[in-house]
Amino acid sequence: MDAMAWDTERTRRLLLEAAVLEFAERGPDGARVNAIAARAGINKERIYQYFGDKRGLFEAVLTDQLEQLAAASPLTADKAGDLADYAGHVFDFHRTHPQFLRLMYWEGLQPHEGRLPAESARASHYADKVAALAAAQRAGTLPDDVAPGYLLYAVAALAAWWFAAPQVVRMILGADADDPETLRAALVALVRRLEVRA
Repeated sequence: MDAMAWDTERTRRLLLEAAVLEFAERGPDGARVNAIAARAGINKERIYQYFGDKRGLFEAVLTDQLEQLAAASPLTADKAGDLADYAGHVFDFHRTHPQFLRLMYWEGLQPHEGRLPAESARASHYADKVAALAAAQRAGTLPDDVAPGYLLYAVAALAAWWFAAPQVVRMILGADADDPETLRAALVALVRRLEVRA
């Protein structure tokens, strides 16, 4: 029984990993179930068995990637005062998961009838981060001249933009665009200026 459960989880993980690449390259409309199954080395019938259809698989991929981002970049009330550290973690995630932003762009380009995949859980996750920042503002470890939701959005955008438009980074920063450590240090320094230091 344990071996069967392990095989199921392994098969599911292989399909998700293959689907991340296929969806990032071709988007939810252009991606092909056959190509995902071939990349994973798994029979395509397993996609329907585990995820229902291609849309269900895309939703599972997004949810999985967002959970990985949340795990890699925690922002709790006790850590919210170190917003620069959080920004560095988000930068690191985008650096090691380049397909994530492409998936988010593809999602944004899709017509949305109703809610987004796991929208309620995702909104709750963001609300927790906003609440952590608000608590840090009340404690005096972050300035309160910017509403916490806008502050979170600004830091997330700063951490992602390097990877969202690398051609713009290259045109503005020249050779520095090829040095991720320099970019990360600049990001951390920028966000550090948003923090109140005793």
